[in-house]
Amino acid sequence: VQLVESGGGLVQSGGSLRLSCAASGFTFNIYPMAWYRQAPAKERELVARIETTDMTTYVESVKGRFTISRDNTKEMIYLQMDSLKPEDAAIYYCTAIEHYSDYERNYYGQGTQVTVSS
Repeated sequence: VQLVESGGGLVQSGGSLRLSCAASGFTFNIYPMAWYRQAPAKERELVARIETTDMTTYVESVKGRFTISRDNTKEMIYLQMDSLKPEDAAIYYCTAIEHYSDYERNYYGQGTQVTVSS
């Protein structure tokens, strides 16, 4: 499994960024995918998840501001982030989810830094 993120950077509060993730090395269209993030001294948290059916879920703090999407033909996922807040600053990780009947295994990319200035 290879996951390569891009699109992070520095943005002012209220601004937007679009993260992209190129996936390879696995059968992309049968894997749920997600974006996790980790801020300094905090635990890694799930930000958004998209199922193979395109059903999406979001952590409460980003609902209405972030949108996750996937393109199975290009084997890419995206995270459109609008109305960014300083508390959104973190390293964002593209994640492939290997789903079994009673557990899941996550594969992470190297991450991309998002910095939000107030």
